[in-house]
Amino acid sequence: MEVFKASVQYNDLKGSAAADRADMTDAAKWLKDNGHITDEYVVGISMWAGENHGTHRDPVSVKFLVSSLNGYDNIPEMLQSSGDPIKVREIRLDMNVADFFALFKRFEITLSNGGLIEGRTYAAI
Repeated sequence: MEVFKASVQYNDLKGSAAADRADMTDAAKWLKDNGHITDEYVVGISMWAGENHGTHRDPVSVKFLVSSLNGYDNIPEMLQSSGDPIKVREIRLDMNVADFFALFKRFEITLSNGGLIEGRTYAAI
């Protein structure tokens, strides 16, 4: 079993991420168009990049967690009723970083030392 949470070797920086699905080709459509899913839904996405030592080299490792609705009407209802651990199918792919970010309309990541300022207000001077 795995925990769905970002973690790297030292976790020097921690934060959060938020994204908007792309209008034309989001992750589910991309997976369907490329033959990875048919009637499943994307319930989670994880992306890992490394070992970078001053220069990024593609690809990045992407993990898509997918599931059918299992008789439920929507993803939140299915996940809420499933208990722990949730049962998903994992699709692991290598992608160019530009192709990964193309799955989203907007994407933001915040990082701070040990996550100490996550969620805090600040005044830029």
